[in-house]
Amino acid sequence: MTDLVSLKKRAALILERLRVAYPDAGCELVFGSPLELAVAAILSAQCTDKRVNLVTPALFKKYTTAADWAATPQETLETEIKSTGFFRNKAKNIRALCSELATRFEGQIPDDFDVLITLPGIGRKTANLLIATAFGKPGLIVDTHFKRLSQRLAFTKHEDPDKIEVDLKAIVPEKDWSNWSHCMVFHGRRCCYARKPGCPQCPIRELCPYPNKETGLPKKK
Repeated sequence: MTDLVSLKKRAALILERLRVAYPDAGCELVFGSPLELAVAAILSAQCTDKRVNLVTPALFKKYTTAADWAATPQETLETEIKSTGFFRNKAKNIRALCSELATRFEGQIPDDFDVLITLPGIGRKTANLLIATAFGKPGLIVDTHFKRLSQRLAFTKHEDPDKIEVDLKAIVPEKDWSNWSHCMVFHGRRCCYARKPGCPQCPIRELCPYPNKETGLPKKK
């Protein structure tokens, strides 16, 4: 219990610092509706938000409803999203998702997490992204940055995103889940890099147990 209390206190201090460092922390995918965010999130798998944001303006102008996406031929959509990578599977997921939305939900993205994770192309990460970003509800968005930082900050030892989510739910108050998620992503993209974290300039340096912070490189075993 004492360990959990100390973890919660450290997490609160970390979030306070990161909010100051990144006052504009939020989703960096550009979208105008929950449906557009869902499509952008599918496209962002193994692709940068920057690349997705270059591709989506033309798509969102052409496809304005779930029925539009569902009706487009697979080959056409593959060509339009090819630069985001894994385009065949992404096109398949987008069309399947939008077909189900058009059939079951009047073309709208449901704002229920348990329903979202039953939809094609929507896993826990994307469901939490939609819940937190499109609908303003609490959600922990465990992406690659969230995972890396949670491990470096010693808030989890797990590799599985679902287990990491469980660990962080025990440490971060529900009201802060969304802010925590966005701050983790911002910090991961701007300072706590995968290969060589920028420890010397890190705003949470003294709150982080990551070793050898002078150089930002892990200690050799």
